[in-house]
Amino acid sequence: MRSTLKRGLGRSGTVNGNGRAVLPPLVEAIPEVRRYRQPTAERGFVYYLSLALGWLIVAIITVAVGLAGGIYLLYHETVSDVRAHTPELKIAQERLDLPLPDAPAIALVVGIDERKKGIDADGTKRSDTLLLLRADPRQRALSMLSFPRDLLVPIQCSHKPTYTDRINQAISYCGTQGALETVKGLTGLPINYLITVNFVGFIRLVAQLGGVWMDVDQRYYNPPGTGYASIDLHPGYQRLNGRQALDFVRYRHTDSDIYRLARQQRFVHAFKQAGVTSFSIRKLLKVVGVVRDNLEIGAKSGRIDGRTVKRWGLFAFDLPPGHVFQTKINPDCYAETTSYALTVADGCISRAVEDFSRPDVEASEKATAEALGRKAKTPGPPPEKTTVVVLNGNGVAGAAADASYQLRQKGYQTLEPANGALANAPTQDFARTKVYFDDRNPTAERAAAKLVSILGGPRDVDAGSMPVGVQPLAGEAMVAVVLGQNFSGTVVGAGTADAPKRQPPAVRGDLEETRASLREARKRVRFPLVLPSVIEKTSHLASQEGVRVYQTGGHQAVRLTFVTDVNEYWGIQMVPWRSAPALRGPNEVVRIQGREYALYYSGLKLEMVVLRYAGATYWVTNTLLDTLSNETMLAMAKGLQPLKPR
Repeated sequence: MRSTLKRGLGRSGTVNGNGRAVLPPLVEAIPEVRRYRQPTAERGFVYYLSLALGWLIVAIITVAVGLAGGIYLLYHETVSDVRAHTPELKIAQERLDLPLPDAPAIALVVGIDERKKGIDADGTKRSDTLLLLRADPRQRALSMLSFPRDLLVPIQCSHKPTYTDRINQAISYCGTQGALETVKGLTGLPINYLITVNFVGFIRLVAQLGGVWMDVDQRYYNPPGTGYASIDLHPGYQRLNGRQALDFVRYRHTDSDIYRLARQQRFVHAFKQAGVTSFSIRKLLKVVGVVRDNLEIGAKSGRIDGRTVKRWGLFAFDLPPGHVFQTKINPDCYAETTSYALTVADGCISRAVEDFSRPDVEASEKATAEALGRKAKTPGPPPEKTTVVVLNGNGVAGAAADASYQLRQKGYQTLEPANGALANAPTQDFARTKVYFDDRNPTAERAAAKLVSILGGPRDVDAGSMPVGVQPLAGEAMVAVVLGQNFSGTVVGAGTADAPKRQPPAVRGDLEETRASLREARKRVRFPLVLPSVIEKTSHLASQEGVRVYQTGGHQAVRLTFVTDVNEYWGIQMVPWRSAPALRGPNEVVRIQGREYALYYSGLKLEMVVLRYAGATYWVTNTLLDTLSNETMLAMAKGLQPLKPR
């Protein structure tokens, strides 16, 4: 059967008397065609606003795409520019160690002091700063360790004789390579990156970040023309510009290089915070320009690429609160020679290196529990009560023996496989490291969880009940570790530092001098002040600006500065500013007698205790060397009471 279309019938065809289609259609069948225009719609405010916003969005997208492209090109140009390009650093970088994938990396930062004018303008190049940075992606921790420039050490250089001198002479003796080899010889650490920065770049970088917020512990003043570097800083929490920051970290006129190192580490912490919290595209572009001109990064065979820079940049940006550790050589270890150089007792450097290499991310919890007399959280039995068998599951010869040895060094009881068997898993194709626990032992699962954390964390290590195939090899061990192909060969792990034993707070009362000074200060501010009812027992108000009333961050502020009998300074800061940069990311918050205190640690030492009260913020800061005990710090913070009228 034909359709009407095949027969010529349809909308354009008519039929004649025989039923056939006639094309074209008959004239009388053509309908009248009229032209007409759609009525114009009324365009109100909403229409024109939508149109404007649409074009605005298009413009923003266009600019953003262009900017993204520009940043991409700038990013790769910058990576190229910061690679080692001076002959000296190119030579030195070949003495570096290759970093292992996903393993901690260590960088040596060398601050170059090559003065052309001013104090000590003799043109000699010295390493004014030697700072080790260790970034651990497994624990998400950054630790620092620096050395006094006047420390007497063996100065090493591969093509010159070794001799003993101040550590800052290494760069004069053998260039940047001398600084690198001297630090490697002193610490025994592998160093993966070598970073050099000059003073000019330091000042400009701080300036482009808009300054750095620092808690200045005392009055620093030395006018020009005295033969020493000039400085003019007042005590209290404040923003330092580039020149002020440089003066602060280099100062050592009235104390020593030990305090100078502490100032440098405090600055690095604040500088990291400034870079993270004050980000903008405009600021980024300016900072990039300064970095390109004043900083070089050396790596083995020049292996610095965009991926490496991005990885470590994101690492620094995303560090959890309290995961920056400022490691110091114990101040009691130092002795001064007749020529004002420093020597250090045997074993002190190795202990500092151990703390630097094994930051304990649980340190603050343990320290708080000890100071408050609380029972610390125990994630599992201690290493000395944990029995472990290590098995090779990756086919790498000697891997199990090496890992077992490293665990023994960390205090674990490592056992040989049962029945004299070889330390091999049932198969050698384990892609990931496994930690198996004996579920018949009630503490084994928690012991396994602790081992997971020190072998790389849940991202790299799996935990589970002991499989049937592994049980005969584990024997009586609580835990069996099977090394996978992702095992780096090094058990880095968390530190196991012990919190200092609880002791009575070293405080005293009788604060009439402080009370009288605060009553005078109250006349000049419009927020409530607090009076410390107790202070460290040997302390008194500093003779210079013991009580300071000033402005900071657009807020009124009062600073109390105290000095101890050994000439160390600590302070109490008062400000109606609840979001100051220093207050971000406390290690923990504790509630004591109805009040909350935010605690800020460096390792096991309490650096700052913060109390918020009546719309204002009050904090107690430790000395530069953190010499006040945790109990003393907490007692003084708990003793802050509203200043009563006469």
